[in-house]
Amino acid sequence: MRLRQRVYTSVALAIGLLAALWLLPTAALALLFGLVVLLAAWEWSNLAGYEQGWARVAYALSLGLIMLAVYGHAGLADVPQLERVQTLLHLACVWWALALLWVMSYPRSAPLWNTCPRRGLMGMLVLIPPWLALVHLLHYPRGRWLVLFFIALVAAADIGAYFVGKRWGRRKLAEALSPGKTWEGFWGGMSACVLLALVFCVGWPLPRSEWAGVIAVFLITGLASVLGDLLESMVKRQRGVKQSSSLLPGHGGILDRIDGHTAAAPVFVLGVILVGW
Repeated sequence: MRLRQRVYTSVALAIGLLAALWLLPTAALALLFGLVVLLAAWEWSNLAGYEQGWARVAYALSLGLIMLAVYGHAGLADVPQLERVQTLLHLACVWWALALLWVMSYPRSAPLWNTCPRRGLMGMLVLIPPWLALVHLLHYPRGRWLVLFFIALVAAADIGAYFVGKRWGRRKLAEALSPGKTWEGFWGGMSACVLLALVFCVGWPLPRSEWAGVIAVFLITGLASVLGDLLESMVKRQRGVKQSSSLLPGHGGILDRIDGHTAAAPVFVLGVILVGW
C-alpha cells in the first residue's frame, strides 16, 4: 500500500514539475521553488528542535528573507552575477565537505552540531544553496532541460540504489544512519548516473571530447545526493523521528523527497559553470 502511495505521489509530482517547467516564466518558477524551500524549512525547524508553532513559522520566514537577499545579491531577477553565484556555490560546497566529516564520524560528531541554534543554521546552509543553484540554472538558454536532467539524475541515483540494494545488497553503507543502505546499492546508483550521463551526451548532443567531463559531473552529483540523504537521516535520527512530516503520502515530508537534491544541486550547477555548457 505504501509503495502504491509512493508511486502515485511521484507521478503527481513529476506531472506538476513538467507543467511548471514549461508553462511558468522564470520569476514564477523561482517563487515556486522558493515556496517548496519554505515548506522544507518549516519541517527542518522541527528537526532543529523548535517545537512552538510561532517559532517554526519565524524560522521559515527568516530563511525566506535570506533567500530574498540572495536573490538580489546574485542578480537572479535579471542577469545573474556569475562571480557572485560561483562564490556562493563554492561556499556551499565547503559546507557540504564539513557535513561529510560529520556524517562519517556520527555519532561522535553530534556534540559539534546538536544544539537548536546550530541545527537551525545547518538547515539554512542545506536549503538556500540548492534554491540559488536551480534558479541560476533557469537563466541558461536550455536551463529548464538542465533542471529536468538534474532531477532525473538524483532520481536515477536513488532508484538504482534501491533496486540493486534490494536485490544484491549485503554490506552496510552507513548502518548508524540508514541501515537500509548498502554498498551494492550505492554502486547501483552510481551506475545509473553514468547511464544517464551517456543519455545526456547523446541527446544534448555533445562532442565525444566532452563526454568525460559530463560523466564526472554526473558522478560527483550522484555522490553528493547520497550525502544529502545521509545528512538528513543523521539529523532525524538525533531528533528521534523517522520522517520530516507527512505532507507527501508514501514519501513523508518535503525534506524526505528533496534531501538528495539539497547537496547535489550546488555541486551540479557549479559543475555546469566550470565545464562551460
